[in-house]
Amino acid sequence: MSTPTPSPAKAPHVIVIGGGPAGLMAAETLAAGGAQVDVYDAMPSVGRKFLLAGKGGLNLTHAEPLDYFLGRYAERREALTPLINDFNPQALRDWAQALGIETFVGTSNRVFPKDLKAAPLLRAWLHRLREAGVRFHMRHRWQGWADDGSLLFTSPQGEVRQSADATVLALGGASWARLGSDGAWVPWLQARGAEIAPLKPSNCGFDVAPTAPGRTGWSEHLRDRFAGHPIKPVAMSFTDAQAQTHRQQGEFVLTFSGIEGSLVYTFSARIRDAIETQGSATVHLDLLPSHTPEQVLTETKRPRGTRSLSTHLKSCLGIQGVKMAWLHEVLTPAQLADPVQLAQLLKALPVTLAAARPIDEAISTAGGVRFESLTTQQMLPSIPGVFCAGEMLDWEAPTGGYLLTASMATGKAAGQGVLDWWGQQPAAAR
Repeated sequence: MSTPTPSPAKAPHVIVIGGGPAGLMAAETLAAGGAQVDVYDAMPSVGRKFLLAGKGGLNLTHAEPLDYFLGRYAERREALTPLINDFNPQALRDWAQALGIETFVGTSNRVFPKDLKAAPLLRAWLHRLREAGVRFHMRHRWQGWADDGSLLFTSPQGEVRQSADATVLALGGASWARLGSDGAWVPWLQARGAEIAPLKPSNCGFDVAPTAPGRTGWSEHLRDRFAGHPIKPVAMSFTDAQAQTHRQQGEFVLTFSGIEGSLVYTFSARIRDAIETQGSATVHLDLLPSHTPEQVLTETKRPRGTRSLSTHLKSCLGIQGVKMAWLHEVLTPAQLADPVQLAQLLKALPVTLAAARPIDEAISTAGGVRFESLTTQQMLPSIPGVFCAGEMLDWEAPTGGYLLTASMATGKAAGQGVLDWWGQQPAAAR
C-alpha cells in the first residue's frame, strides 16, 4: 500500500535518468506525489526511440484479455503482474485519453492513437510534465558515480555533478544505441552490487544457415531480387526444448542474410535461446495457411501439361514471386518434381537459423537488472535510494504493445516506490 504523499516541506528531490516512456512515467508519478523532479537524458530531446517506434503507427498496448496479456511476459509474468495490474492496458488508454489522445482497437487487438502518431501524444505529455514542475536537462550523458557519491554527467558545458535524495534509472537496454540505449550502465551497477542478467537481442531478425556449401546466407540471386520483400500470408511453427509446438500466422520480411519482422519477433526469444544451446534453430513455414494439406496435395498432383512448375503453382495455389524464388533456393530439383514431397514442404518448409542479428539492430533487449536483486519498491538494496525501471530490467516481451505497457508500468511503480521509501525514512535522515 502506498504511503501518504510527503508534505511539501519534506518532499524529496529526485533525479530521473532516461527520458523514455519509463523515465517519463516515473517523473509524472513523482511530480504527482509532490517530489521535485529533474530528468536527465543524453539525447537532444526525450522520447527518441518512442517517436521512431511510432513512425509506422504507435502501438500503445493490446486489448486481449488480461490473463493472455500477462502470459506474453513468460517467465517474468509473476514479477510484472502486480505492476501491470496497477497500470493495465485500460489504464494506459485512460491515461492517453486524459492527455486528449483518443485510442482505438485495431483488427489484431492492438491499440493505437486515433491518428496513429506518436508526436502529438509526446508533446501533450511533456506539456503536462512541465506544468507539473518537471525540469529537463538534455545532452547530459550519465557516467556513473563520482568519488564523492554524486551522479556524474558529461554535457556540452563539460563535466556536471548532481546529487539528489533519490535516483530513478530508466536507461533502456542496449538496442538502438544511436537513440541513447547503449548498455553502458551495466558495469557501473555491477560494481555496486547489482545482479544483472546478460543483455541479449530480443524482437530481432536472424541469419539463415548456409543453404549450400561455401555460401553465407541466401544466394546472390535471392538477395538481389527479393531482400526487403514481405512473405505473406504465412504461418510459422517452432518446437521448443520442452517439445511444445507453437504456431502463429502473420508475415515477415526476407532480409539480405535471413528473416525478420513481426512474425519472427513472436518467436525470437525461443529461437535465440535454442541457437544458444544447440547452435542453430529450425522453424517450419506453412506457405499456404488457408489450405489444408489435402487441398495442397490435390493441386501438386494435378497434371500441368506443358506449363512450367512456376506457372502451375501460381495458377493453382497462388505461389509466386518471393515464395517461388524461395522454393527454388531451398529445395532440390527432386523435391520440386515430387508432388507428395512438394505438398508436404509447402505446408512445412524447414528453415534453419544460425544466429541472431546484432543487439544494436534489435527492437528491444532481454536481460538486465534482475527483479530478485530489487526490493518490492524497485530499489537496489546495495545502492539505497537508487531505483530501476523500464527495459533495463530483466524482462522481455514480443511486439504488440507489450513492451510499452510494461515500460510505463515499471516506471510508475519506480516513481511510487521512491515516494513510499522516502515516506518511510526517519525525519532526521531526510
